Amino acid sequence: MSSVRHTNTESRLVRGLLIALALGFLFLFLGLPLLAVFSEAFKQGFGPYWQALGEPDTLSAVGLTILIALLVLPLNVLFGLAAAWAIAKFDFRGKSLLTTLIDLPFAVSPVVAGLLFILIFGRQGWLGPWLSAHDIKIIFALPGMVIATMFITVPYIARELIPLMQAQGKDEEEAAVSLGASGWQMFWRVSLPNIKWGLLYGVILANARAMGEFGAVSVVSGHIRGETNTLPLHVEILYNEYNSVGAFAAASVLALLALVTLVAKTFVEWRMQKETDMLNAELPPEKAPATAASLQSAPQGGGGELGAARRFPERTQS
Repeated sequence: MSSVRHTNTESRLVRGLLIALALGFLFLFLGLPLLAVFSEAFKQGFGPYWQALGEPDTLSAVGLTILIALLVLPLNVLFGLAAAWAIAKFDFRGKSLLTTLIDLPFAVSPVVAGLLFILIFGRQGWLGPWLSAHDIKIIFALPGMVIATMFITVPYIARELIPLMQAQGKDEEEAAVSLGASGWQMFWRVSLPNIKWGLLYGVILANARAMGEFGAVSVVSGHIRGETNTLPLHVEILYNEYNSVGAFAAASVLALLALVTLVAKTFVEWRMQKETDMLNAELPPEKAPATAASLQSAPQGGGGELGAARRFPERTQS
């Protein structure tokens, strides 16, 4: 008994040290820089802070950042859903290659990605003469910034959905088809409800990455004030001009966006955990998921024919 008690005491001590080490690391590398940003932003008071945020170039940078995110996210959702559906539900030649290509933005430096787009769409690039002849401007304009941001953020939604859809399998979709559901009905009433929280989780991550992207956008933007400067680029310009209040005021907006993203991410994780607990309570003990982490892989309407029947009651009744 004494040895067991001694072991438990040691594990608590080690656990406490690890928690303290983790919290200290987070405060040193995340909390302290965040406090420094807001401290410098409000160093001269609220008046200069709001004045810096009200500058036309700053407002233009905020608007452009939001616009790029709004343009990129729908494209990411479409690609992520299509890629995840193809990889998780079908077997085809080149499946491994497609999975590898989805991960390519994680391996390529954003600056290198921006240079690649200049090589393709720039004035002296592969498509440059044709684009110039048709008066189409991509590099140093909004289209190039959208393409660069799309490339950087494309893995997030797909990578969130692929393991989720693979774990869920095809039982509910096949049962829905056997009940006479069309492809769109199956997607909207069976597939989408099962992946909604995973999809939202991927959208949150992709949005955070899109708003904070610097490297690739910096290469293709041209740094034109009031036209092609996003918020991260605007922060760099203000800081290089020794406008610390303006730079940290703009940085505080990015920090607030990061905090909002963190809150949204935490809420989605909480809802996913809640739905898993509800599902575990409904399933028989021998079919209950082994851990809470399987919340994404557990069908949310019941398994196979039962889940499909719940979503198509009018067909089962007939």
